[in-house]
Amino acid sequence: MIIVEEVQNKDHKREFLEFPTQLYQHDKNYIRPLDKHIEEIFDPEKNRFFKNGECKRFLFKKDHQTVGKVAVFVNNHYRQKQPTGGFGFFDCINDQPTADFIFDYCKNWLQERGMKAMDGPINFGERDKFWGLLVEGFIEPLFGMNYNLPYYKDLFENYGFQIYFEQLCFTRPIFAEVSRVFKIAYERNRKNPAISSQSMKKNNLKKFARDFTEVYNKAWASHGEGKQLDEVKVLRMFKTMEPILNDHISWFVYENEKPIAMWINLPDLNQWFKYLNGKFGIFEKLKFLWLKRFKKNKKMVGLVFGVIPEWQKKGIDGYMIWKGTQHLRKHTDFTITELQWIGDFNPKMIKIAENLDTTVTRKLITYRYLFDRNKEFERHPIL
Repeated sequence: MIIVEEVQNKDHKREFLEFPTQLYQHDKNYIRPLDKHIEEIFDPEKNRFFKNGECKRFLFKKDHQTVGKVAVFVNNHYRQKQPTGGFGFFDCINDQPTADFIFDYCKNWLQERGMKAMDGPINFGERDKFWGLLVEGFIEPLFGMNYNLPYYKDLFENYGFQIYFEQLCFTRPIFAEVSRVFKIAYERNRKNPAISSQSMKKNNLKKFARDFTEVYNKAWASHGEGKQLDEVKVLRMFKTMEPILNDHISWFVYENEKPIAMWINLPDLNQWFKYLNGKFGIFEKLKFLWLKRFKKNKKMVGLVFGVIPEWQKKGIDGYMIWKGTQHLRKHTDFTITELQWIGDFNPKMIKIAENLDTTVTRKLITYRYLFDRNKEFERHPIL
């Protein structure tokens, strides 16, 4: 018999954080996320989605031992064809009946709140963190990326989940040859006196937060699902990231000082965090600073790439990529870049990634389960 316990006290929270370490104790590629980053997601004071949503965490126990855990939530910013709830932070022993019990619990919880479907594993927040189930490429996860054991795929699909969309991660060496198409685009656009570029600098975050917001909202306006960003919140985000920002790896392109494109990259924090075992107290902070100073980080992560609509298909992407690549080769230690996942619903971005001569190094899946099993299933619409 499985007992369900809602996460409500310190012991519950500790078990929610510690249970995955038991499952992954023999997996050399597992990197434990920082506890503070997980807990902030479930803190109403720090996660704005609590203002228009509800989230609960549960532990599942059998014979006094934890056999699974999950977070289940309703996010009113997550707009879909039918009312759709979500769940994430799912971990489970390799046992289908146990997984079925957890999935049923999530379904019932969401049905009580008027939902008609559930997506998972996803985050109670934006898509940039803890989104999707890893199904290919069981290598060290990037910072903020879900990681799970291979048998999870069977647990989901045996229950009846269907693929809502696939999430592809592309990798390339920094010093590999850049497509001739991008070089031609660079040469063409650099001759235009109205076009200029700048790398994002820590000492002018207010300007770059404004430019980021303008490009992001124009480039992603058609995507829906809560994609619009606010400049004040972007600046707050940039200031939070300031200690790990690198002045040489994020780029903006301008037409007469008006921002028209951006390419945002960060060092992969997991290359440092993997030595901290999920903790970030005083000792770990000092260790992090030492690692950051003396242990070279060879991997950077491409987070956001965007060109405003009126400048798309004019080679600005190639101009920016080649300009930025030439610069970071000279001024950084990075040898490899991995693009944060691109949905299979976004063929334009996939084409750009492929033109960079990248290879797909991992795949994640966002699954959907319709509560009405007779309803026709539809995948994520193509953008």
